Amino acid sequence: MSYSPDRRHFLRTVGAGAAVSTLAFKAPYVFAKKVTTLRVMGTHVTLQEELRQRAMRELGINLQFIPMGSAAVLQKAAADPTSFDLYEQWSDSINILWQAGAIQPIDVDRLVYWNEINDLTKTGKITPSAKLGAGDAPNKILFVQNDGSLASTPTKKISFMPYVHNVDSFGYNTDYIEKGQAYETESWSWLLDDKNKGKVALVNAPTIGIFDAALAAQGQGLMTFNDIGNMSIGELDKLFAILLSKKRQGHFSGFWTSVPQSVDFMKTKRVNIQSMFSPGVSACRGQGIPVVNASPKEGYRAWHGVMCLSANTSGHVKDAAYEYMNWWLSGYPGAFIARQGYYISNPQRSQPLMSKPEWDYWYEGKEATTELIGTDGKISVQAGHTRDGGSYIKRFSNIAVWNTVMQNYDYSLDKWYELLNA
Repeated sequence: MSYSPDRRHFLRTVGAGAAVSTLAFKAPYVFAKKVTTLRVMGTHVTLQEELRQRAMRELGINLQFIPMGSAAVLQKAAADPTSFDLYEQWSDSINILWQAGAIQPIDVDRLVYWNEINDLTKTGKITPSAKLGAGDAPNKILFVQNDGSLASTPTKKISFMPYVHNVDSFGYNTDYIEKGQAYETESWSWLLDDKNKGKVALVNAPTIGIFDAALAAQGQGLMTFNDIGNMSIGELDKLFAILLSKKRQGHFSGFWTSVPQSVDFMKTKRVNIQSMFSPGVSACRGQGIPVVNASPKEGYRAWHGVMCLSANTSGHVKDAAYEYMNWWLSGYPGAFIARQGYYISNPQRSQPLMSKPEWDYWYEGKEATTELIGTDGKISVQAGHTRDGGSYIKRFSNIAVWNTVMQNYDYSLDKWYELLNA
């Protein structure tokens, strides 16, 4: 190829300019911090786009959310810790992840707000007089002991960072079932009451739905448990014999696997009563369906969110993981998640970011003085309504059992799938 004099002059001029440009802009480009990507695996409950965008803006990191169903996310994380950097789910996943070697201890000295985290996680009780609840209360599986086991004795290493939590029960449509009295007449037994035959659904999650069914069987007087949080083989056999008999009689109309599906079950009148989570109840009310989130006299089934470090997370990614964990307790995320009915472990930091009507309704159990907006931007609470079950303290003082992976978990899993397929 031949070059004309004009072209050679042009290239020399461009080259000189490029050299000047390189000198002028070299420092910022050479020393610019490389953006770290943090992969967060979990469920749609907390892996919400608004939170992802906000965290990326405020932390200067790239967040990749990997949402899956509860069972799928636990199976993936336990089998392959290289597939995630941080894991977000529920405390009933901890024993499985810990025993699989999929997660590493978290250093409490790197958690900025550790001292603000309330006693619910650290002692298992929101107040000294509250019920502890059967099963895996979070304090039992929080602290990493010197021998590598998990227990309630405080140490500087923990298996998960505490954040979102709530109590669950069942929801019922007051167009078809007379409204009961919270903590007095509302009962888990309603799930197995013959009056509701053909209009009942359970959540299709073995570590959750099994306790709803067990509390219902016990409430009906059909059986008792020595420890409902750790059922024996004999107790599981008896419970599932009751459930199988009920299913064959057409008692259950379905088993839902997602909150939207539970809402659809109510909307289409497939059910009048079923296991329900707070966002599902709010969504139903937003669509004009009169669903009550029951406050059973036997107590709630409680759950606690966990944020865990993959065993493979290290270096800059590990630093980013700690930044993200600290961000979750910095105020905004707790205020955001309150609008779908969930609590945060250090609520005092989120309170200033919530309006007084929001705080009074969601945390204090007071009547809503104005319409309240949910995380989806739609009205989730009408003025004049009071939160079912009352305040944060009241609700978490009445725990019957925590979501738990029992010692006979594998056996219960087999029985659960036998029930689904019957």
